[in-house]
Amino acid sequence: MKAHHPRESETVMSELMMPQHANIMGNVFGGVVLSLVDRIAAVCAIRHAQKQCVTVSVDKVDFREPIHVGELLTGFARVNYAGKTSMEVGVKIIAEHLITGEKRHTNSCYLTFVALDEHGKPAPVPPIVPETPDEKRRFERAAKRRTSRVMERRYDQGRGE
Repeated sequence: MKAHHPRESETVMSELMMPQHANIMGNVFGGVVLSLVDRIAAVCAIRHAQKQCVTVSVDKVDFREPIHVGELLTGFARVNYAGKTSMEVGVKIIAEHLITGEKRHTNSCYLTFVALDEHGKPAPVPPIVPETPDEKRRFERAAKRRTSRVMERRYDQGRGE
């Protein structure tokens, strides 16, 4: 299976926040943001695997600042790491005030996806070949997070120490 460069999976998606996205305080619901995160990460994973993919987990999500109606949310996603059948996708969300042009980094998180074959079973994915120092750093950190996730899963299933 031919290795892919992280930029091949890079995905950018934007959505204007409208009144129906707001909670009673006038800020955008966290669930609206998470929906955008999941959709952009899914497109990214599918691009990399060239197969159907499903979300397995979403790592810790911090809402750094409120997002307001009228702001443009733009998500940037890229596969950081690929294992045998799973991938870690990193997503960064930027809120932009369209009148002033001010941009704010409001959210970041990592999602794990598994590629599926035509029978709905886990399927192999191409490896990632990081080239730049930033890509190598992301790859190494993602590999460490993957190891931690695997250990946590084993512990949760009673197979840990």
